[in-house]
Amino acid sequence: MKLPMLGIINLIHETDEMGVLTQGRCLATLPFGGRYRLIDFVLSSMVNSGVQKVAVFAHTKYRSLMDHLGTGKNWDLHRKQNGLYVLPPAIEDQNDFARGDLYHFYRNRDYFAHGPHEYVVICRSHMICNVNFADVLRHHRDQGADITVVCKANSGNIVGTARKVKVDESGRIKEIQDHFGRLSDEVVSMEMYVMRKDLLIDLIETSLAQGCDHFLRHAINSRLDQLKVSACMYDGMLGVVNNIASYFRHSMELLQPEIGRELFFRPGPIFTKSQGEPPSRYLTGAYVNHSLIANGCEIDGIVENSILFGGVKVKKGAVVRNSIVMHNSVIGEDGSLESCILDKEVQIRPFQQLRGVPEMPFLAIKRKVI
Repeated sequence: MKLPMLGIINLIHETDEMGVLTQGRCLATLPFGGRYRLIDFVLSSMVNSGVQKVAVFAHTKYRSLMDHLGTGKNWDLHRKQNGLYVLPPAIEDQNDFARGDLYHFYRNRDYFAHGPHEYVVICRSHMICNVNFADVLRHHRDQGADITVVCKANSGNIVGTARKVKVDESGRIKEIQDHFGRLSDEVVSMEMYVMRKDLLIDLIETSLAQGCDHFLRHAINSRLDQLKVSACMYDGMLGVVNNIASYFRHSMELLQPEIGRELFFRPGPIFTKSQGEPPSRYLTGAYVNHSLIANGCEIDGIVENSILFGGVKVKKGAVVRNSIVMHNSVIGEDGSLESCILDKEVQIRPFQQLRGVPEMPFLAIKRKVI
């Protein structure tokens, strides 16, 4: 099914409290779940829903983003005419980096103008979920809304930084607080907005003419009493991943089979860039329990309750427990990890022991030799 909808993944000023894990990459390309990146979830949701034209508004550190997305082949967007755009920030001088997303939308307004699409969906990359946007569009039309925001109720277990919203009995949103707000309501915005394309263009031009350039703060929040902004409640698995605690917690939740099945296959599969790695090798000394092991690994030690990305080597006598180890890292002989996050290409010396706790895992950054 083809939706009459443009897709926008907005990475401009995306909330990022990941520290050293995003010092060399944008949040959207943070590895997750053994073989995925954060952006894969919202992009796959769009494609599975029938959105056939998607633009990714990049902001900073987007080299890894360009490499990961490529032509969009892994999401079957390469066969559509102009199916995937990666739009670098519209920068004329250094001050433009601080400009809001409406400014960058306006500088790329030809993207919105071309094509017959009636609607647009604007999303962030750090919402780990599997959404059917056809259902959201149906809700939007049924409610006669100007803007529909996908929301999650009963959100007490969310540890990432998210905006809380206040919804009245009719489902209309009366207030959207910033990330530091103190609303007691257990409803959060998933930062997914559906509206007519002509309304978006009007909001962009009107807000900029008033000297305002932030999409949510200026174009929506200031008009909650003028526009009908409706909440569409999402009942699936949601992880808000934009700080270390939320990244570690939601990664470990993937080890529960029921969560993995819901997130990765319902209502559609999550796609990612294929690395073309061979199957993993389990040598004589290998013992693996309750873990996700990607292709290309070589294990001759103990791995328990952990997630290993492609190309990881666990040498003889090494022990990895309750940890996340990213691509091509090496745990030397008789080395030990407990509640750790290792970035790409980290090497742990033989007999080296690293310890953290689930609330504050030990971090080893990219290409640093421990």
